[in-house]
Amino acid sequence: MRAVGLLSGGLDSTLAIKLVLGQGIEVSAFNLVTAFCCCTPKGASCSAARTAVRQLGVDLRVVNATAEFLPIVADPPHGHGRGMNPCLDCRIMMFRKAGEYMKEVGASFVVTGEVLGQRPMSQRRDAMRLIDRESGLRGLVLRPLSARVLKPTIPEEKGWVDRERLLSITGRSRKAQIALADDLDLTDYPCPAGGCLLTDPVFAERVRDLLDHVGRLSLDDVRLLKVGRHFRLSPRAKAVVGRNEQENDELAGLVQEGDTVLQALDAPGPLTLVRGDVGDREIRLAASMTARYGKGRGSPRTTVAWRSNGTSGGTHVTVTPIGDSDLAALRVGGDAAG
Repeated sequence: MRAVGLLSGGLDSTLAIKLVLGQGIEVSAFNLVTAFCCCTPKGASCSAARTAVRQLGVDLRVVNATAEFLPIVADPPHGHGRGMNPCLDCRIMMFRKAGEYMKEVGASFVVTGEVLGQRPMSQRRDAMRLIDRESGLRGLVLRPLSARVLKPTIPEEKGWVDRERLLSITGRSRKAQIALADDLDLTDYPCPAGGCLLTDPVFAERVRDLLDHVGRLSLDDVRLLKVGRHFRLSPRAKAVVGRNEQENDELAGLVQEGDTVLQALDAPGPLTLVRGDVGDREIRLAASMTARYGKGRGSPRTTVAWRSNGTSGGTHVTVTPIGDSDLAALRVGGDAAG
């Protein structure tokens, strides 16, 4: 008997797979990633998931579903959470893909580390039923950590797994899981609760602002949203100001044709990227921000060079660093996200 185990790399999913393995079930681990995963470097599989499969001794399939997920973030059929997190639709997509993998490897059911009542949007009884039904996996999703407080699934009813050896954990506390990890000798779980940038208030505000003004979301947009300080210059233009040398380098690598790049000439400071429709007003405003965050912020006047990528245009402008109150009025979210 084989199952597909949804594995985030967190403690709960690792424990769920361990419990099923303990009943003699073979498990093929499945890790779905998007550009919004907090512990996923540069679109690769989660490093915590790699660590988990080494401890568990199972194989791992990794699927990057960012392209499919972006339209869901923009317009989720079941709505957003407190941030821009479309948790129900994310889980439906994840379960559907796990179901496809289940058929591919000849597995009979899917295992997840979900705990009843742990997350308010996706781990309620009604939400779990909805996800199972819309993913095409009704009756085939086993949640070993909460199984005994949930309706028996097909694997339990058919005797593929022993329901009496499953658990009845509920709620947000992870004390029971940590104690179980000690009992099962699981010691390395660096991403215990997982994480999604879309739940971060600052990042969520940046996504919301982009959708309000542009109406769509691309992978290039997401990469830019993760970097720097963000400011809305006009309904059709925004500026991103680097916070340090590393971010300046990242912004330089994200420049697209039509973007405008600014940097102070007479003092070290940030690189500023402006994307959208840019005129003299937007250039001067972005230049004043560049001056404000540079080493010459105390000077009454700073000269800032600017160029438009993909064109021969470009020159310099001398500006006064923008005042704090004017800066705050233009800021999108805060200075740090993720």
